[in-house]
Amino acid sequence: MPEPKAKIACLLSGNGTTMSGLLFQSRLPDCPYEIVLVASNNPDAPGLKIAAAEGIATFSQDHRGMDRNEHERIMDAALRESGAEYLALCGYMRILTADFVNGWEGRMVNTHPSLLPNYKGLDTHQRAIEAGDAFGGCSVHVVTAELDGGPLLGQMPVAILPGDTPETLAHRVILAEYQLYPRMVADYVGRHYRADWLLEKVRTLALALPETEERESHGAPGWRSGGKSGKYFAHFADQHHGSDHVAVLVKTSGADELAGLVETAPDTYFKPAYYGASGWVGIILNQPGVDWDHVAEWLERSWRSIAPGRLTKLHDAADEF
Repeated sequence: MPEPKAKIACLLSGNGTTMSGLLFQSRLPDCPYEIVLVASNNPDAPGLKIAAAEGIATFSQDHRGMDRNEHERIMDAALRESGAEYLALCGYMRILTADFVNGWEGRMVNTHPSLLPNYKGLDTHQRAIEAGDAFGGCSVHVVTAELDGGPLLGQMPVAILPGDTPETLAHRVILAEYQLYPRMVADYVGRHYRADWLLEKVRTLALALPETEERESHGAPGWRSGGKSGKYFAHFADQHHGSDHVAVLVKTSGADELAGLVETAPDTYFKPAYYGASGWVGIILNQPGVDWDHVAEWLERSWRSIAPGRLTKLHDAADEF
């Protein structure tokens, strides 16, 4: 069964060249996202016409003469109505307020024409040339309230040639951006379905529990209480035994609880092959909207079922503070 695609809205003010890169990437097989809206503060932006010609919904609201917060409120309402889960800035020439950015925390990305943290802001190519740098380049990052300061997703260096001007360097950097931006966006929005990313999430939660260790079990990662007599409380399953699921397996109280969970919430739980006979339940991870707090609660419950009493008592005492 194909994985659902992440829904992305693009914000632009001009030609929409980086938006076009994202759009045409989305038409390739196995791309994990689709563009559901292209929005602009400039009703005459050429990028809107490109999107409309490609069958993408568009929205515009001229910012001129408007209060900034009111303009952002209108833009935000249109973005949310489109069903967008992520925002991609594609030459959006408006400084966004912290309130707007925080409303899309972890779900807004941007491309910047320098090798961040060098040369945040404007005139990046001029500054790189004047500094005598061997390379300019571009960066893709998650947007935070700090200008060009969010976590980096990827970078691509571009050699600065003798005699380069800001204009000639910019022509080559934009070509690098056309390659880097769609790739990094695809990796970022598709990470929720990748086994390596899901494994790291589970690993972090499992190893945060007292005196736990990771050990391979039946060819897959597992977590157990420490020491020679340690028992397993979780296993990671990457589409094992013909299953479509990437999952974490945890202990239930027995067959009755397992059957009840699978019957009442089949989109969340399943009975895993081999482990299911012993009352283990699979929590499906490779799907939208995973509740990681819920996963953490199950891991802790499963750990409590096998951990020595001295550890559970200490953990109970720590929880009281």
